[in-house]
Amino acid sequence: QTPVDIIIPLVECELREAGVTDISILVALGTHRAMTNDEKLKRFGEDICSRFEIVDHRYKDPEELVDLGVSPRGIRFEINRRVMEADLVIGLGQIAPHRIAGFSGGSKIILPGVCGAEGIARTHWIGGLEDGEKMLGFVENPVRDEMNTCARMAGLSFIVNVVCDPKGKLIGAVAGDMIEAHRVGCELAREVFGVKVPRQADIVITDSYPKDIELWQAAKALYAADLMVKKGGVVILVSPCVEGVSRAHPLILERGYTSEQQTLCELESGQLTNLSVASHCLRVGRLIKDKAVGIIVSSGIPTKDQIHLGFVPADTPQQALEKAFEIVGSDATVAVLRHGGEALPVVGS
Repeated sequence: QTPVDIIIPLVECELREAGVTDISILVALGTHRAMTNDEKLKRFGEDICSRFEIVDHRYKDPEELVDLGVSPRGIRFEINRRVMEADLVIGLGQIAPHRIAGFSGGSKIILPGVCGAEGIARTHWIGGLEDGEKMLGFVENPVRDEMNTCARMAGLSFIVNVVCDPKGKLIGAVAGDMIEAHRVGCELAREVFGVKVPRQADIVITDSYPKDIELWQAAKALYAADLMVKKGGVVILVSPCVEGVSRAHPLILERGYTSEQQTLCELESGQLTNLSVASHCLRVGRLIKDKAVGIIVSSGIPTKDQIHLGFVPADTPQQALEKAFEIVGSDATVAVLRHGGEALPVVGS
């Protein structure tokens, strides 16, 4: 997570020296649930929480949103009104590999961070249609183009982005233009998170730390494992998912994961209309239904729900590995991807 408790006081000092007195904090949640008070205290610290107005973005609340306009791709963006009312907009974030955006950070603080449902959904759908090999770890991609366009329209003036290692240790920071500074940060992130993998494996075991609150987050590890597993292989996801599948997107559990073709058919017929959910289901289904078998070890998701989603359930990583060998054979090759939620496998290096 972004060490905002360290960054905000530094930014505040610069702003106040420049004569800025009215400063507020907007939490760029995208479609994630609101933060609890305890989470804010842990994230920002008591001093910041007591001195600043800290507001959670609510992407479904029409009273919170204003029309930003239409991008060249024809996507209409709505954005949190506080962004448009501000004289100066500074984005704070962390740069790490990301399946949809290539890397997190930069203009992602605006889209999806503080945008409305339609812009978020349609942008995610663009990313979902692309193969992971063309998106994860690539600075230049169609989704990032949309994010940059939206952020420019919103007046994002400046970014402060950090790169931390998987344990949260601060490695480096960039500040400046949302595109140029971000690109420099991405090069550092590639060095920090890049994992050299000589070849794909029959079985890939991955945990999703630190993205392990719910399956919506934990799927980031699946996207990384997708690059490492052979077609016809097995991916084992080990993640607590203490909040289940997704509080913000219950349709994922209701629907489950299906093949890419079925997801596309449901969209075409109108049976499935939520593009954010469709994009997520397309990416996960493409892996655990079309390319490989998915086995999950998760205490936070009931076994019946794991099966309904389309996973093979297992109680322990050892049991999951035994099931995987039964599927692909005892002579199968095995790879372990630690901290898959932020890893960037570089296969064939």
